[in-house]
Amino acid sequence: MANIPFIALLTSTGGSWVIYLLFCLSILALAVIIERTIVINRQYRYQVATLPSLMEKLESGPPEGLLKSLRPDSILYRIAKELLDHASKGNLSLERHLETRLSLAKRYLSKRVVILGTLGNNAPFIGLLGTVLGVIRAFHDLGASAGQGPEVVMQGISEALVATAIGILVALPCVFFFNFLQTRIKDTLVDADRFGKQLMAVLEAENAGKRGR
Repeated sequence: MANIPFIALLTSTGGSWVIYLLFCLSILALAVIIERTIVINRQYRYQVATLPSLMEKLESGPPEGLLKSLRPDSILYRIAKELLDHASKGNLSLERHLETRLSLAKRYLSKRVVILGTLGNNAPFIGLLGTVLGVIRAFHDLGASAGQGPEVVMQGISEALVATAIGILVALPCVFFFNFLQTRIKDTLVDADRFGKQLMAVLEAENAGKRGR
């Protein structure tokens, strides 16, 4: 067995191992989908529910008490704290701090989402590899059992096609949730950016009032 070239050893497997690989990848994808959907939706729904009242508070009162009304694990809290901590450094500095905080928020929300994109693009090809290996094995078996008829190779090919079907089944939910989560991330960051810019405007107006005294 050790003297068989790698390609010959690979083709002799028939590709059945590809199905087990796809099964393991589907479990990984499911774990990512559940974990990221919970994290991203929690931030998104919190912002949708909280932002209207926050905007009213910014317009009607001092921004210093804003942190008490925000959930400490939220993106809005981190943005507000970052801007309030550097409120005296001017608008240009606040813009840079807001950009930095939004970049960190994007990295936090997008963590592991790339796994879904990768599986969505490549799972069908992994399944196709299993099918090709299975077809090679089927024709090899046909050649080794001359005189037994085409049903030998037909059975092998039908079994090999299962790998492609599983690859597509793994890819479809990965592509769907990848696009869904990317859209939710974008919407979450847009709302956070809008909140940050409004808070910056309030802080700048407050600083201008202090300088005018």
